[in-house]
Amino acid sequence: MRVSEYVGFDAVGLAELVAHGEVTPAELETAAREAARAVNPRINAIVETWPADDEPTPGSAPLAGVPFLIKDIAVAMAGKRMELGSRLAAGHVAGADSSLMRRFRRAGLVTFGRTTTPEMAYSNTTEPVLYGATRNPWDLERSAGGSSGGAGAAVAAGVVPIAHATDAAGSIRVPAAYNGLFGLKPTRGRVSVGPHFDEIFNGLAVHGSVSRTVRDSAALLDAIRGPEPGDPYVAPEPPRPYLEEVARHPGSLRIGVLAQSWGGHRPTPPVAEALSRTVRLLESLGHRVAEVEVDLGVDWEEFVLANARQWTANLTASVDELAAALGRPVDSSTLEPPTLASYHYGQRVSGAEFVTALAIRNRVARSLARYFDAHDMLLTPTVPDLPVPLGTHAEGAETLDGLGWLRRLFDHSPFTAVFNVAGTPAMSVPVTADPETGLPIGMHFAAGYGLEDRLFRLAGQLEQASPWSTRTPTVWAGNPTGR
Repeated sequence: MRVSEYVGFDAVGLAELVAHGEVTPAELETAAREAARAVNPRINAIVETWPADDEPTPGSAPLAGVPFLIKDIAVAMAGKRMELGSRLAAGHVAGADSSLMRRFRRAGLVTFGRTTTPEMAYSNTTEPVLYGATRNPWDLERSAGGSSGGAGAAVAAGVVPIAHATDAAGSIRVPAAYNGLFGLKPTRGRVSVGPHFDEIFNGLAVHGSVSRTVRDSAALLDAIRGPEPGDPYVAPEPPRPYLEEVARHPGSLRIGVLAQSWGGHRPTPPVAEALSRTVRLLESLGHRVAEVEVDLGVDWEEFVLANARQWTANLTASVDELAAALGRPVDSSTLEPPTLASYHYGQRVSGAEFVTALAIRNRVARSLARYFDAHDMLLTPTVPDLPVPLGTHAEGAETLDGLGWLRRLFDHSPFTAVFNVAGTPAMSVPVTADPETGLPIGMHFAAGYGLEDRLFRLAGQLEQASPWSTRTPTVWAGNPTGR
């Protein structure tokens, strides 16, 4: 299969070709590797590739034979490096598959490499010292987002149709918005993070994916959802497979619109206009859309402080564990300035402050639940601006403490983190683009706890009403030169 043909299929389509004997997994892997060679030197989205050891039987698994990439954090593949984008963990090799990796294998995915992430996934742009900056395929001078920036850039450029991603404050949805992809953050407890963890960042972080089509994300979530023995809690089972939901009509939904974030951040004119166009599209589809105010149960600064305490305390524990295991110091030789500052901030978080942060998590979750009692969804921009230029996000970061760094992250992505705290599902949909620059703009939809099915139905409808799959970036594997 030629690369120009390969990029014309999504993951479900490729799996169907394999199931019908029209192409072999080996041929797909060859095409994916060729695509990676064509574009990765320009976008720096893939840390490394390896000979795939998965040999799925055609038709035996829902995504049998589909080439796949995992993020360089939170998922362990036996015998492969997992370096967390950090010099502290450089060379670290996983001893065994994590639960999620075993599910990827059972789904039939052919994992042949890992994608970039910022250090410890602790940024919403992917520019780590260890790997260097990941570039946006739509504009090489701009960020691909974070922390799943490598996944976003690789999928957008056509290397794979879908890739693993994680999300603790927007790390699926921000790269989806920056790269013109679909990205859904599942409900807390939907996908197991075991066996090494019961929760990641006290339930803020979840596993998912970014993809070019809605049905790919639905099919993968069907394949990886569900508990493992010992999980502390489990999200309710959906009434039917998510893949079926994509083609179902969503009905007439009550959708609230929040144009200004809780911290007072207003979207820039291109994003504000994109939000207005999305509202008009939703109304034309029969949905009831109105501006709303959403009470978080706490003020914004209290929310940011609680998150800073929760994030940095978890980061400090992880760093200490890694440093002890690898025999390395925790200093500027192993950690970047924002991560090191956050580590030291976390050392000073008291037990009482940490418990208070968890109590604030509960207040936010209860307050948002009341909103979703009265509305089916909430619509916001995914991020308030177009993708930021590379190098700007960390300007002056050496002067910030852990609270200051987290405040900066939330300033850049003020709409997304709330739903990690509440544990509710949310998605970024590439409904539109900026007419002046051609850059994609993601629209952000959130629903109540356990209601991914509702999100998939709306996403499927929007994909039909405003197709985005024909839009391709400047760096695209389907072109002979990768441009």
